[in-house]
Amino acid sequence: MGEISKKLGLRIKELREKKGFTQLKLAEILNMEASNLSKIERGIQIPKEESLENLSKALEVDVKELFNYGHFTDKKNLITKINKILEIADDKTVQKYYQLLINL
Repeated sequence: MGEISKKLGLRIKELREKKGFTQLKLAEILNMEASNLSKIERGIQIPKEESLENLSKALEVDVKELFNYGHFTDKKNLITKINKILEIADDKTVQKYYQLLINL
């Protein structure tokens, strides 16, 4: 499967965990096999429209929120974005970011 299905799966997993559901519990709520939910979360299987609606109801979010996965990106892209932020920041701000990072 492609990048969209992988990010959608990660987003569903993120929302499920935020809700405190195990895969088994959410699968029961959805009347779905846990193995199918696992495939969705791993990006191997794309959920049908009805499943997307059921997922959004079970996770108590709008369907569009399932596709709010812009924060999922690879390390290379994140480093590029961070570098762009640092390039335009003043010295004091860069020092604050540095302190933040080393104190994590």
